[in-house]
Amino acid sequence: MEIIETERLVLRRPRVSDEPAIFSRYASDPEVTRYMSFPTHRSLADTHAFIEFCDGLWARWPQAGPLLVFARDGVTLFGGAGIVNNTATLAQIGYLLARDAWGRGYATEALLASIEAARAAGVRRLEAGVHVEHEPSCHVLEKAGFVRERVRPGRPADFPNLPPAASRDAALYALSL
Repeated sequence: MEIIETERLVLRRPRVSDEPAIFSRYASDPEVTRYMSFPTHRSLADTHAFIEFCDGLWARWPQAGPLLVFARDGVTLFGGAGIVNNTATLAQIGYLLARDAWGRGYATEALLASIEAARAAGVRRLEAGVHVEHEPSCHVLEKAGFVRERVRPGRPADFPNLPPAASRDAALYALSL
């Protein structure tokens, strides 16, 4: 499942050659990464470390993993999506998009494609953690059938891009496949 095509998107495994686009399109944008669990990228070295991280995940679980989200032209990078397996049947799912791709339904479309990839890979339960104040992301998860199971008090490492005094509470969503 290294390449998935939807009506408007192509999702594929990240490559080293994607580093400049990942960095410039979304990973270095503080507004895009505000609620992410990774620090905003400060240099291409950070983005390179991300690609190495993705390669490690794909090596460990070759059925499905982190993907980049492109327009159907296969050139215009919108963001990232995909899963990270905890076990063969339990995975974390996520997505993020560049600002100019917000509000167009791409997140829902990429999420639904990632759910199908997880199902095909034998995953039986998907989980997603999202900042409780990130309402657009909560809405995307709910549209895809995820149920909010609980809210967990956050830790500083959960959302490293938020100011020190900000809440870091995370809503935990799940979907059984």
